[in-house]
Amino acid sequence: MQALKNENIKLRALEPKDLDFLFKTENNSDFWEVSSTQTPFSKHVLKQYLANAHLDIYEAKQLRLLIVKKENDEAIGMIDLFDYNPQHKRAGIGILILNKYQKKGYATQAMRLFINYAFTFIDLHQIYANVPVDNLQSINLFKKLNFVQIGIKKHWIKKDEDYTDAAFFQIIKS
Repeated sequence: MQALKNENIKLRALEPKDLDFLFKTENNSDFWEVSSTQTPFSKHVLKQYLANAHLDIYEAKQLRLLIVKKENDEAIGMIDLFDYNPQHKRAGIGILILNKYQKKGYATQAMRLFINYAFTFIDLHQIYANVPVDNLQSINLFKKLNFVQIGIKKHWIKKDEDYTDAAFFQIIKS
């Protein structure tokens, strides 16, 4: 689909061949803080997830796509819509770019493609995100993409034995 690619990257559906990538990223505890995950996933559970990845957003209430480099189909991250609400036409968004590919513009490119897709093809009215206030890289990404910070959620994310606030961002379809 042309709407999900540019000159550098493409966003594509998960495939069975992505099991090892999914296993490594989902079980990387560095990412658990923002994904609300607390335990590792087995390959068996992830195989079942991949078997149901064909369900569309209307059935699953979420959509996860792999971010791959166009030149060699190498997976560099994932992007998600979650908590899809068809009545109010809104969903949350999350993105993960592997550390070695960060600060190269891939997150911005993937978000632009995905937001356009969500507003055009899924007909969302708004997209929102919760970003830890100490994650300046993500905050800058959302601001660059015209998300508006509309509030702070106090003690929203548990970090070790403490809590941190989360900035609540949203973008509304113009």
